[in-house]
Amino acid sequence: MHPAGKKNGYEPAISPEEHRPWGALTPNERTDYIEKYAPLIRYVADRLASRLPSHISKEDLFSSGILGLIDAVDKYDPERNTMFKTYAEFRIKGAMLDELRSLDWVPRSVRKKSSRLEKVYQTLEAELGRPATDEEAANAMGIALEEFQKLLDEVKGVSMIDMDAFRQAGQGKERSDLFELLADDNTPNALTALGVVEVRNVVVQAIERLPEKERLVVSLYYYDELTMKEIGLTLGYTESRISQLHTKAIIRMKTKLRQYFEEMAQ
Repeated sequence: MHPAGKKNGYEPAISPEEHRPWGALTPNERTDYIEKYAPLIRYVADRLASRLPSHISKEDLFSSGILGLIDAVDKYDPERNTMFKTYAEFRIKGAMLDELRSLDWVPRSVRKKSSRLEKVYQTLEAELGRPATDEEAANAMGIALEEFQKLLDEVKGVSMIDMDAFRQAGQGKERSDLFELLADDNTPNALTALGVVEVRNVVVQAIERLPEKERLVVSLYYYDELTMKEIGLTLGYTESRISQLHTKAIIRMKTKLRQYFEEMAQ
């Protein structure tokens, strides 16, 4: 995986202060850390904005991202054997997602369309024993293929996997992003005890069942940390097409996660 900072030309030098006990940072050193890692805020905002509707501005994410970074500086614990940059990205992204949830920026009508799309994929996969094609999904919904593709663009903001159910199961534990958990073999024991290993297995299986192009987009986006535009250039597709592939992949995985949590609740 490309380090977030290095990929964007941002790789802060390690200062001598980073080797002292974290709690011993002076106010000036604390300010230096916030300034040093501030470019992470734009990096996270850029990646998050690519999955949001056009009316959501990246500027809207910055203020919450700043609060997330400050929170990371104040709460970082080196004893967890996690790099500060990785921890800061967790906190920044989490703060931005919390802000988006509080704004309730997705219209109810769009949420309904997304839910319907999830159910269609779930039903077709159960019937066919494989992921449904665009044509099959469009036919099942009674709409033209072009209208189906527009629907994918419309629901892409809802397609972000919401781990609220998982986070609620571990109240008081550290926030973790699903794909970071998938990429990190050193998941904290506290999270493992909450069943993260099982969740990881469910999602890994869901990824393996994805159509090849969708599986490739997931890999390039979450593991190689390419942008939608860069993936499009790599695969020879438009950025819009890559966004649609990403949306379908996430909806398919959300369906698997929803089934998992429903079975856990029974």
